[in-house]
Amino acid sequence: MNEDRSRSDRPVRTPTETDDTRDHWYDRVLTRLGLKPRESIRHDLEDVLAETVEDTDFSPQERAMLKNVLSFHRIRVEDVMVPRADIVAVAADTNLGELLSLFRTAGHSRLPVYGETLDDPKGMVHIRDFLDFIAMRADGGTPESGSADEAALPSLGQIDLSMALSSANILRPVLFVPRSMPAIDLLVRMQATRTHMALVIDEYGGTDGLVSIEDLVEMVVGDIEDEHDEDATLTIVPAADGTFIADARASLDEVKDVLGLDLTDEEGAEDIDTIGGFIVTLAGRVPSRSEVIEGPSGLEFEVLDADPRRVKRLRVHRRTFAPEAEAGDNQANAPRPESAAAE
Repeated sequence: MNEDRSRSDRPVRTPTETDDTRDHWYDRVLTRLGLKPRESIRHDLEDVLAETVEDTDFSPQERAMLKNVLSFHRIRVEDVMVPRADIVAVAADTNLGELLSLFRTAGHSRLPVYGETLDDPKGMVHIRDFLDFIAMRADGGTPESGSADEAALPSLGQIDLSMALSSANILRPVLFVPRSMPAIDLLVRMQATRTHMALVIDEYGGTDGLVSIEDLVEMVVGDIEDEHDEDATLTIVPAADGTFIADARASLDEVKDVLGLDLTDEEGAEDIDTIGGFIVTLAGRVPSRSEVIEGPSGLEFEVLDADPRRVKRLRVHRRTFAPEAEAGDNQANAPRPESAAAE
């Protein structure tokens, strides 16, 4: 009986446990021999890059770029596009003098060209094509001069700056892509067509945004700034009178860091990212220039710059109360002395 009891007390190995142990041992052998197929090379690389090993063969810059490359397949066009409200474009009937001024102030080498509105794109104009046209007209309208002895200095007086851009015949085509297109597919298409600007269109064919090849490359290598890029400025800066001047695109997190107020807890602010969107939500519409919107926690927002579609710049005030009013409130709230009759 004791023998039977000892046998019954022994752990019974089920077929499943035996199979799992054998499979685990078999997998280890295949792994040692390098014969086991991997789930994903991408997954293995991401695991390696996620490890915080000091003696790694990758520098911090290489590690960051490799992570960006591996995650690039998840990026969509809508993640990198410049929104419609921020597109710098030029009308087709703009004269060359105005185009010259716009190139000088815009800081872009390519500008989209439209007809009546941005929903009627005509192409793009490149600053190099524009300068070639100016130089050709200054040389008398011939692409190349004769001999070196006959060559004369260009005469800028021959250039008609009142000519419309549409008449100069210097427009180039642009690509049209949907918001949902993978960014890597757009990059390959730009390389194949040698077209470095794409307009993002919505389901109705309207212009929704703009993407340049630089926007796509920056998703891998980080921000690219050339000699003409201005230094980044603070979006919320204090003014001499104690107020704050804010770019409407400043995030609510920046507002919290500068003003010490968390506006994300306010009603209706759950899906809002910027202070401009917060003000539009407070007003229930796009406020006009010089309009003052009362906000929570004693704040007032004065709109300094706006157009019919969005707020651009604003001033943040903290409401103050008159000393007389405060004194009156304090006296009203102060406990009254007991009367002699009560004694």
